[in-house]
Amino acid sequence: MSLDIAVPDPPDLSNRGMPREFEWDDDTLGSEDFYREDLEDLLQAGAWREGFNEWEEYTDLDERQARAVSDLGLFHAIDFYWDPTEDRLRFDVPEIPEDWQEQDVSVSLDSDDLATIDTALTDLARTVYEVLEDYIDRNDTADGEGWGEDIYGDREE
Repeated sequence: MSLDIAVPDPPDLSNRGMPREFEWDDDTLGSEDFYREDLEDLLQAGAWREGFNEWEEYTDLDERQARAVSDLGLFHAIDFYWDPTEDRLRFDVPEIPEDWQEQDVSVSLDSDDLATIDTALTDLARTVYEVLEDYIDRNDTADGEGWGEDIYGDREE
């Protein structure tokens, strides 16, 4: 099924705390750089739109469910970050808030809708993740340096 909705703005990755799935590593000693600014730049440069359009072609979400995802801010809550302990790109998918019924959601949902939304958000994050990996690979090839190397400017600790 093809979803026909406008592509939402990419997630704002700035001012986010530590990723939900991330665990501190003794080797990094708290100096983690998640490269969120760089990833946000890649999302804005087209990775988000490209991934969203690809995902939109095969998602099981219908327009009513997509409106609920948008109303709950879940598209914008997807998190992408570079995991310095594993030296790889990762993503976190937001959970549907337990109090979703108390929020300003324009449609009603049932348990099947919630399961479909959860699966669709994971699929979207995975699709955008794959596009981001392609963007990173192209950057690495063009620059001749790896993503994990300090090629994106000085960072404040």
